[in-house]
Amino acid sequence: MPAPIAIIGGTGALGFGLAQRWERAGVPVVLGLGHPDQAPEVGFEVLSNGAAAERADVVVLCVPFRSQSETLTNLRDHLRAGQLLIDTTVPLAAAVSGKATRTLGVWQGSAAQQAAEMAPEGVRVVAALHTVSAARLRDPEHPLDEDVLVCGDDPEAKREAIALIERIDGLRGVDAGGLEQARFAEHLKALLIGIDAHYRTQTGVRIVGLP
Repeated sequence: MPAPIAIIGGTGALGFGLAQRWERAGVPVVLGLGHPDQAPEVGFEVLSNGAAAERADVVVLCVPFRSQSETLTNLRDHLRAGQLLIDTTVPLAAAVSGKATRTLGVWQGSAAQQAAEMAPEGVRVVAALHTVSAARLRDPEHPLDEDVLVCGDDPEAKREAIALIERIDGLRGVDAGGLEQARFAEHLKALLIGIDAHYRTQTGVRIVGLP
């Protein structure tokens, strides 16, 4: 049996939505939490963040920006070289009681670059899934039809991330360049939040003109 995907922050809106969609596609999933003994009944195996990461070849980080640094610090002894770490973090100003339509400056350039700096050597960091609506992911009856921008410096890691993303029906992975490009995908989420509020909907991204 293949190793499961570890979703860190798996009972949050985005993490749980991804877990539901991947399970439907036949992808094994384990959820990681800081305090698994306090987890609600979710129908998935729930472990501590460290134990979940150790079980997986692919770790998906789905935590708020305010928790990203602490979570990665606590995972350092559980991540290993060769693992794929997909960072979904968006540095929204809401993390410090600001507006969700604004982003915070990150010293490293982006939340994904901060993750790459903090991850142990050899862990392959890719940024993705910033613009996908968590609400739509969590509604299994809602069809998806959008693109996912994938940024990273390791071409093979990006291909693996795209293949995994495309296991979810209706999502298409788009290679959006190196990890330094992740800042634009992260900022795009803040723009979509503003559009969603204005039109009272849940929007996504579609890149036209691709083969």
